Amino acid sequence: WLKCFGAPRVRNPQSVDSMAGDGDVKPKAPSKPRIDAIDGCRFALVLPIVVAHFARFSTSNERLLKILTQENVLVGGFFVISGYVAAYTSTKLGERAADEKKLARPELFFWQKVMGYYPLHFVSTLAFTPMFVWVERQFKTPWTTTAFRGFLSFSMLQAWFPKEAEIWNQPTWFLSALTFSNLTMPAILPRVAELSKVGLRKLFYALTAVSVLQKMSYSETARFHAHNISTKRQQHPLIWNLTRFHPFWALIEMTMGIVECREVMLDTPEDKKKPRTNPLVWFVAAYSTLLLRLSSKLDFNDGIVRSTMFVPLYTKFLTAVHRDCVSDNPSAITKFFGSKTMTTLGSLAFPMFILHGPIGQVLYKKAIAV
Repeated sequence: WLKCFGAPRVRNPQSVDSMAGDGDVKPKAPSKPRIDAIDGCRFALVLPIVVAHFARFSTSNERLLKILTQENVLVGGFFVISGYVAAYTSTKLGERAADEKKLARPELFFWQKVMGYYPLHFVSTLAFTPMFVWVERQFKTPWTTTAFRGFLSFSMLQAWFPKEAEIWNQPTWFLSALTFSNLTMPAILPRVAELSKVGLRKLFYALTAVSVLQKMSYSETARFHAHNISTKRQQHPLIWNLTRFHPFWALIEMTMGIVECREVMLDTPEDKKKPRTNPLVWFVAAYSTLLLRLSSKLDFNDGIVRSTMFVPLYTKFLTAVHRDCVSDNPSAITKFFGSKTMTTLGSLAFPMFILHGPIGQVLYKKAIAV
């Protein structure tokens, strides 16, 4: 189906290689520089998410809470980064092709991705299981339901069940959705890698349109807009959980990250000479969308803001940082996110994301990420 976006019809690479003589030497593929700033960007996402989960216990000011509790917008950036990194490490620089060695064994590719985060998830879930079970018993939850929730948590399947998406360690629904997306990567990466820049742009617009359509459907069905946001009235979570948690919508955003990375990887020498927009412009634009909750005229909920503004602007920020990193004179914000301090903090983003939920329950005796 990606042929409509410009994927070329190519012959079997083996048949092309067989036409070369034994003495022919293949040109060496260009090396990929490490984009350290991408690691630093993770911390700028996880910190406000952690703050959002604890903010409800630190203030009752509704205007302040509207600004601080936007974790459901920011998490879209994590899916975009995951796709971006997958594309950068698994497709070829300057070529419309995937890295055959990386994707030759799809099961190994998937296993390596999952093992990058499952050990910490397993250990933390196991360590806090007594607390999770104790909470279940306080609400007189049947043992069969408790066992089912434990199975979903350890198997990372909770995102498929809107009623159970926030069971036990609530933020780990992200891992559930991410795992499904990683499962599809060996099939998606080669197809997207075949596209030209024009095809990539068309695909990005199509993915954005599908994502926006779903968020509009949620907004109309649930009648839930920014004007309805209140710290006193809880919305029924099922439709909202299908919107923010479902693995398919995570896959859409992850593929958007793949598309944007591929566009930079196909830059020609002429493209690299063109004037660049300072990444700071896109960073400020993306994070400024979080202020829209305060507007009394623009009626946008988190889903609309995330799909129509934050994710598209954040992908622009990542591509600007990427191009800036490989330039001769990176801007100040790129140097900042690529600094040793920020890359170190970025490496802590995942442990922070996994552990702050259960630790918050211990400290506040409440579920913090809801």
